[in-house]
Amino acid sequence: MPRPRQALLSRQRIVEAAAALIDGEGLEAFSTRRLAADLGVRGPSLYNHFATKDEILDAVADSVTAQVDVSFFGTVDWREALRRWGHSYRAALAAHPNIVPYLARGPRRRPAALAMADAVYGGLVDAGWPPARATHIGALMRYFVAGSALGSFARGFVEDPSLYADQYPHLAQAHRLAEHQQRVDEGAFALGLDALIDGLSRTYEATVGPLPPLPPAGDAH
Repeated sequence: MPRPRQALLSRQRIVEAAAALIDGEGLEAFSTRRLAADLGVRGPSLYNHFATKDEILDAVADSVTAQVDVSFFGTVDWREALRRWGHSYRAALAAHPNIVPYLARGPRRRPAALAMADAVYGGLVDAGWPPARATHIGALMRYFVAGSALGSFARGFVEDPSLYADQYPHLAQAHRLAEHQQRVDEGAFALGLDALIDGLSRTYEATVGPLPPLPPAGDAH
């Protein structure tokens, strides 16, 4: 018996192939022609599933945002929710840095991005933050997380000790940063996130009221 025919394309397959192309070669390499070639189909077949190139990019961007956990809001103290969300948010974006510039445009009509914004904003307002400040915090976190996910600080220094030895004596160990990329980059993000939350805590106490004590450190992210 002949094998049953299967559709060559689906929305999920297109999104996965587009994400792989962007992850591997960057946004500048993405085009519907290139995507169709990677999928082994003609370009017009993509438009049976997506009306435009931007719709495909929106779907790729939203598939990344959908990996971010926002379940903490409304279940733990807002400070701990921000911390856990921040780490989850960065992990998702750092795994797909080439799509970050597109994500930085904002949620637009993307369902997962709007759901994330709704959860964060709602959780902050329910915790007592004025709506305007809750909006500011959401924007601040996006700037901070997206910036940290765009690239590696540690890998920004070349592994050549002779470059630094004479002219930049304070950078004598900079050539070793790449060896410790994860520890440097994640440590810097964690430090910045803690400092950000500490500052927001002082703002909350000055404008909203006293904060309850946080649970023991063992219960944190």
